[in-house]
Amino acid sequence: MASYETLIYAVDDRVASITLNRPERMNALSLQLCGELTAALASADADPEVRVVVISGAGGKAFSAGYDMKESAGQGPRRPDPAWRDRLHRDLRFCYAPWECSKPVIAMIDGYCLAGALEFAQMCDIRYCSDTSKFGVLETRFAAGIVTMIMPWILGPASRELIYTGDTIDAAEALRVGLVTRVYPKATLHAEVMKIAKRMSRAALECLVWNKRAINQSFEARGLRSALAYGLEACTQLDCSGAPEYRQFDAIRRDKGLTEAIRWRDAQFAPYE
Repeated sequence: MASYETLIYAVDDRVASITLNRPERMNALSLQLCGELTAALASADADPEVRVVVISGAGGKAFSAGYDMKESAGQGPRRPDPAWRDRLHRDLRFCYAPWECSKPVIAMIDGYCLAGALEFAQMCDIRYCSDTSKFGVLETRFAAGIVTMIMPWILGPASRELIYTGDTIDAAEALRVGLVTRVYPKATLHAEVMKIAKRMSRAALECLVWNKRAINQSFEARGLRSALAYGLEACTQLDCSGAPEYRQFDAIRRDKGLTEAIRWRDAQFAPYE
């Protein structure tokens, strides 16, 4: 079995558990973590002993806060570098990993699930969460595009308010709009989700694989891949447009640090919360 530095991988009774393990960074999606998570999903997919995959975050504070902003600020292409699109395309390919896994993938969310991590979680088959969980399309408030525009396919019209405002919602609201399937008390989340996963894994592997294939095809026949491809281009155009809000945020981040930049950003919305 492969060893990983940024996640924990284990298999028990037909269920593969993948735990994002950067709690000191709220399990932010670094390049290394994205690569290892993609590899772990591929490993689970290829393992004949695995029928269901459960992905969670270590530490109890966050499933993941999204892509690692400190890392992205310090290396690689920046807006509007022509290579920026390649970076966004890599992120889209990462989010496709649970969708393209032939077996059911469950996101078990405890705490914050924000921005790029929310995009990834929405590409999983099912989302269960604790009653302390929070969700948000924070890209809007950073004047950034959404790399994986999957939310309209899950929430329909309810996605517009969340995307346009960048609001953060709690578990109860996430359940109401259909972002998650079930909400459990924090103390029982793991046990309840694993019970469902184990129950699901009692179904024949062929049944799980072919049913997932049929469900995914029902979305793809209606144009999901084309829509997400257009979403990537829209994201690229937005990111490279040079919105004044982003320029101000970026200037503060480079001058005074990320904490001050976020404080400035939050102040723009605070009077209307």
